[in-house]
Amino acid sequence: MKIYNTLTKRKEEFVPVEPGKVKMYVCGPTVYNFIHIGNARPMIVFDTVRRYFEYKGYDVNYVSNFTDVDDKIIKKAIEEGVDAETISKRYIAECKKDMEGMNIEPATKNPLATEEICGMLNMISTLIEKGYAYVAADGTVYYSVRKFKDYGKLSHKNLDDLQSGFREIKVTGEEGKQDPNDFVLWKPKKEGEPYWESPWCEGRPGWHIECSVMAKRYLGDEIDIHAGGEDLIFPHHENEIAQSEAANGKPFAKYWMHNAFLNIDNKKMSKSLGNFFTVREISEKYDLQVLRFFMLSAHYRSPLNFSADLMEASKNGLERILTGMEKLREAEVKAAGGTMTAEELENQKKAMELVAKYEEAMDDDFNTADAISAIFELIKLSNSTVSGASTKEYVSWMKNEIQRLCDVMGIITEKKAEVLDSEVEDLIAQRQAARKAKNFALADEIRGKLLDMGIVLEDTREGVKWKRA
Repeated sequence: MKIYNTLTKRKEEFVPVEPGKVKMYVCGPTVYNFIHIGNARPMIVFDTVRRYFEYKGYDVNYVSNFTDVDDKIIKKAIEEGVDAETISKRYIAECKKDMEGMNIEPATKNPLATEEICGMLNMISTLIEKGYAYVAADGTVYYSVRKFKDYGKLSHKNLDDLQSGFREIKVTGEEGKQDPNDFVLWKPKKEGEPYWESPWCEGRPGWHIECSVMAKRYLGDEIDIHAGGEDLIFPHHENEIAQSEAANGKPFAKYWMHNAFLNIDNKKMSKSLGNFFTVREISEKYDLQVLRFFMLSAHYRSPLNFSADLMEASKNGLERILTGMEKLREAEVKAAGGTMTAEELENQKKAMELVAKYEEAMDDDFNTADAISAIFELIKLSNSTVSGASTKEYVSWMKNEIQRLCDVMGIITEKKAEVLDSEVEDLIAQRQAARKAKNFALADEIRGKLLDMGIVLEDTREGVKWKRA
C-alpha cells in the first residue's frame, strides 16, 4: 500500500510504527457554527482511509479533535450573550449529527482542547526548559522557530524567504517577539474571555499546541499518519512538527496526508460570493450519502468542484449501486439452494478480478474514484449474470462481496424506508381501489396527481413500488 507523503513529496510504501496497528490523527473543525462542505471533505476522505485500513486487517486508533476555544467561538459567544462553552457544546452536537448523516464512523477519541490544558502547560514548560520557547514581558510564550533546525521541512518553505515577506513594523501585541516568524504557545487573557492559570499569565493556549498535545496523549510521541486539509500544511502542521519533535525528541508523524480544496462552481467558497454552503443546507436538498459519494468521486489530492450538475450525477451514480444491491437482495430471497454452476464459477472469477482492481486502486494512495469504477463494473456484472435461475450461493457471494467494498466507501446500500405523509398514502390506496374496480381512468388520474407531487409509481408482480422523482 502506497501513500503520498506531503513531507517527502512522493508516494511511499506504508510501514506502520507498530506492526498491525495504525495511529492516525486528523485535525477536526473549530466549533463556532454548522460545518461547511469544505470541512466535510477531510472528514469523508480520512474516514474512508481509516475504513480501508480496517478492511486490510489493521487495528486503527483514530483520533480527531474539536477546537473548542478560539477567537471565532469567543466572538460568537459575545454576539449571543452566552459563554464560549455554550457555543462549542451546541456546535459539537450539531457537527456530530452531520457526521452521522455522512456515515462517518465515530473516532476512537474526539478530544476537546479545553480538557487538555494541563498537557499543554506541561509541553510548553518542556519547550521553555529546552530553549525552544521564551516568555515575553506580558506573559505571552512564543516558540522560537530558528531554534528548530528543520523548520519548514513539511511546507518546504525557507525561513529567510518567510522573513523577507514580513513588514518591519510589528503587529500590535507582538512587541515581545524576537523573530517575526515565532508563533504563540500561550497568550494572556482579554477582558471577558475564558482563561486558565499558568506559570506565565492568566490566559489560553495558541492553536498549534493543542493538536501536538492531543496527538501525544492519545497516540504517543510517534504516530503513523497525520492528516487534514491542505490549508493546514502551513503554518499549523509545520508548527505542530516543530513543537512535538522539539519536546519529544522523536519524529512526530511518518506520513502526512492532505486533501485538496473544494471549489463551488469553479470558484473558491466564500460568504462574500454567496457560494458558502453548510452540510446542513445540503442535507435539505440531498441525502448526505450523495454528498459522501460525490466527495469520493475524485482523488482526494485533486481539487474538487461542487455544482448542482455534479451532485445530480452523484445521486444517479449512487442510485445505480443501490438499485443493483436491491435486486441482489430480492434475488437472494428467491434463489434455489445448491452449489455454484460452472458458469457461475466463471463469473465469480471475473468478479474477483474486479475486487482485485478495486484493491489495487485503494492501495495506490486511496484512489477512491477508480475504486468506485470497479464497484460499478461489479454491479453491471451482477445485473447481467444474476437471474431467477441463479443459485443462492452465487447470489449471496456477489451481494456480500459488493457490500464489503461499499462498506469501505461508507455507502449504505439499503435504501432508507421513507415515511409517506397521509395524503400520499391515501392517494396510493385510492388508486389501488380504482384499479381493483377496473376504473383505469381514475387510476391514471391519481397516478398523474402523484407524479405532480414528485412520487413515481411502479406496478410490479410484488405489488406497487414507489420512489421520489
